[in-house]
Amino acid sequence: MTKLKEWIRLARERGASDLHLESGGPMVLRVRGELQPMGEAVPTETLLQLTRELLDATQWQEFLARRSADLSRTLSNTRCRINIFQTVRGMGLAVRLLSSFQNNLKDCNLHPDLRRLITARNGLVIVSGSTGSGKSTTLAALIEEINATQRRHVIVIESPIEYFFTNRKSFIRQREVPSHSPSFEQAIVDSMRENPDILVIGEMRTPDVMRLTLNAAETGHLVLATMHSSTCAEALTRICMSFPAEIQGSIRGQLADSLVGVVCQRLDYLPQLQMRVPQCEVLFANSAVKSNIRTGQFSQILTAIQAGGDDGMMSFDRYQRWMEQKKDWIKQSQVALLEEDDNTLASIPVFAEAKRPAPAQPAATRTKSAAPVAKIAPSQEGRIEIRPIDEDLEGLAQKITGDE
Repeated sequence: MTKLKEWIRLARERGASDLHLESGGPMVLRVRGELQPMGEAVPTETLLQLTRELLDATQWQEFLARRSADLSRTLSNTRCRINIFQTVRGMGLAVRLLSSFQNNLKDCNLHPDLRRLITARNGLVIVSGSTGSGKSTTLAALIEEINATQRRHVIVIESPIEYFFTNRKSFIRQREVPSHSPSFEQAIVDSMRENPDILVIGEMRTPDVMRLTLNAAETGHLVLATMHSSTCAEALTRICMSFPAEIQGSIRGQLADSLVGVVCQRLDYLPQLQMRVPQCEVLFANSAVKSNIRTGQFSQILTAIQAGGDDGMMSFDRYQRWMEQKKDWIKQSQVALLEEDDNTLASIPVFAEAKRPAPAQPAATRTKSAAPVAKIAPSQEGRIEIRPIDEDLEGLAQKITGDE
């Protein structure tokens, strides 16, 4: 694990967004969108040892069966999303380096008008973009804006969990697939019985997830979801085309009735600041957009965006002009990093075979029956970040059974 921490620290220092490892090849960093190989070849034995340290006993058995595994960790003060997989050369790791702070729109250098997306009491908000375009970070920023300004019950469903949220004004519950629910479909069905105000879907991938997401948006909930697409029109087209032809008309009607807005983003490198920032296309569902969706005229969506400046819509070109005028850019180095925490809730399946000790409690609060206490670290601008702790679920279950 020490070696992986060193690689992640180096990747962060080089400004990389991703770290790639494969048996017999050098470490490869993605810096400003370009791949850069570094160092000597990494032997298979090293990657195998790293994998065994990252995965507990149950996860290791699942990896042997599926030949891949997803998890998230905080290593070298950097929140990471890690995919481990088998390749023709042996082992492979793809590590996404995430922002290590709880973001709001300003921290993410996003347009403040995106705050309008979360003022709705119900409906569907879609955050789209290509792989690695920062969809999860923008979604986290919207959640944090809700958390700071609204008293809402938020249920977040992800695979894996990427950001941990501290309850401020809102009450946020986070569930991971498959650790806390066997599937996105089951988690969405369950959430309807859990009294949510806002439902967050980590990614809409299958028609079943899309159908359940639309149903949730129609039944009085605000639903935030991500998906892969290169434009707002493509995101809406993908949803409708995922269903059989005979029901696409009803799906278009559902989507038109429930849609609040769509954000499609990509990352643009600013050489003067030496950092990548999101560039967005923003769609709000006005009457023209809803009409285009109902009639299936998705090719007219871009025209509606270009004509919808008074409604707050922005094409990529219009957003670019806003970026050229923006002066108050926020760099990641201006925000406090997370403290080291190798063990996170996202890496522990429910009732895992490999038990991990509960974190130590301060002497002044330690009692025989006390629950673990999270360590609080102050950060800039008055924010408080609480490190996630590993709850010994199996031990808790045994204690509850004994009390009965």
